[in-house]
Amino acid sequence: MRAAIYRGPGDIAVKEVPKPEIEAPTDAIVRVTHTAICGSDLWFYRGESDREAGSRVGHEPMGVVEAVGDDVRSVEPGDRVFAPFVVSCGRCEFCRTGLHTSCVNGDSWNGDNGGAQGEYVRSPHADGTLVRVPDRYADDEDALRSLLPLTDVMGTGHHAAVSAGVGAGDTCVVVGDGAVGLCAVLAARRLGAERVVAVGHHEDRLELAAAFGATETVAERGEAAVERVRELTHGGAAHVMECVGAASAMETAIEVCRPGGTVGYVGVPHGVTDEGLDIYAMFGDNITLRGGVAPVRAYAEELKADVLGGTLDPSPVFTKTVDLDGVPEGYRAMDEREAVKVLVKP
Repeated sequence: MRAAIYRGPGDIAVKEVPKPEIEAPTDAIVRVTHTAICGSDLWFYRGESDREAGSRVGHEPMGVVEAVGDDVRSVEPGDRVFAPFVVSCGRCEFCRTGLHTSCVNGDSWNGDNGGAQGEYVRSPHADGTLVRVPDRYADDEDALRSLLPLTDVMGTGHHAAVSAGVGAGDTCVVVGDGAVGLCAVLAARRLGAERVVAVGHHEDRLELAAAFGATETVAERGEAAVERVRELTHGGAAHVMECVGAASAMETAIEVCRPGGTVGYVGVPHGVTDEGLDIYAMFGDNITLRGGVAPVRAYAEELKADVLGGTLDPSPVFTKTVDLDGVPEGYRAMDEREAVKVLVKP
C-alpha cells in the first residue's frame, strides 16, 4: 500500500509501505477513503517538535471496514466508519469516565498501524475506537465531509467550549482562527452562547468564523487585541477558549478572561514551558484553567447525531482537497496559510 512518510522538516513523501494486517482478535482493518492534514502536523513538519524520520503520518481516518478480528462486535466488513485521533479500548477506568485519551490500552495511528494519511489502517480495539456511520449515509459525500472533522478538530473545538463552561446565553471568546478555533465557534453556538468573539490574524478565516456564528471578530494582535476584546466584552469574558497552543495565545486568553472565569485550553502547547506563564495573574483573578488533549471519542456520538440531523456542519473548514499524491502539497499549503485544513481522499 501507499502512505505519506515524514522524511524531515518540510519533507513529506508518499511511499510504498507494508499493508497492516489483523494482529489481535480485537483489531479491524479499514480502507481509508477520507482523511485530513491537521494543524498539529505542522509542528513536526516545521521541525518544531521531534518525530522519527521515516515514520508514517496522519491521525484522522475515515473509511470502510475491510476485515475484523474474531472478537470484534460493533462493526463488520463493509461498514463505513470514522475514528478519533487516538485508539482507545472503551473499557478501562479512563474510557469509562470519558477520558479516552488517557486509555491504559491506547495507541496511535502511526507505525505498523498504517498512518492515517495512507490507503489502510489497522485499528486496535476496534469496538472502543471506531464510530459507525449509518448505512443510509455511507455513500453521502456531503455527510461524510461533515463527519470527518469529528475525528479531531470538531471534537477538539467542542472540548474547548465544554472545558470553558460555555452555556446558554453566555458571552465567550475564542483565541485562534485555525480549524480548531473555527470549530470552537461552532461548538459555543451549539451550546447556546449568545455572543462569541473570535480572535485571529487572517481576515478570510475570521469571515468563516462569522459564518459559523461569531458575533464579533478581532484581527488586532498583541495588546491591541486584548484591549479590543476587553472593550467588546466590557472587561473580559467568563468563558475563553484557547485553540492555538502558543505561549502568546495562552497569554491572550488569560488576559481577556474575566475574574472568576475559565480558560478552556486545547491548543497543543508549544513554547509555553520555555517562555513561562504568568500564573500570578491567574491566581490574583481566580481564573480557572481546564482542558488538555480532547477525548473526542467521548463526544463522537452526540456530535454525529447533530451532523446527520442537519444542525451541525463543520465541513467548511476544508478549504483544499488533494489525493494521496497531493499530500506533500497539502502540507505546504497549510504551512503557508493557503488552506485552513486539507481534506485528503486516497
